[in-house]
Amino acid sequence: MVEVARESYRILKEGKICCFMMGDIRHKGNVIPLAFETLNIFLQEGFKTKEIIIKKQNNCRSTKHWERRNNSFLLLAHEYIFVLQK
Repeated sequence: MVEVARESYRILKEGKICCFMMGDIRHKGNVIPLAFETLNIFLQEGFKTKEIIIKKQNNCRSTKHWERRNNSFLLLAHEYIFVLQK
């Protein structure tokens, strides 16, 4: 992702917008904040955060699978849309 962020910043004109959508993941029962880790990479390359939009996930293919299991955690039912500016 560092290369993607670096190249995106290089080719984008000054003042223009870059957006991406990403969700977090769960690994071995723990949430990994993949979306915010990726956002930090873009910020380190020079982008500025204009907006963070939280998008509710509807009709996710894996929801029924996880609802049938006896889980002690909440479903990750959202994704983030990051709006960044050069």
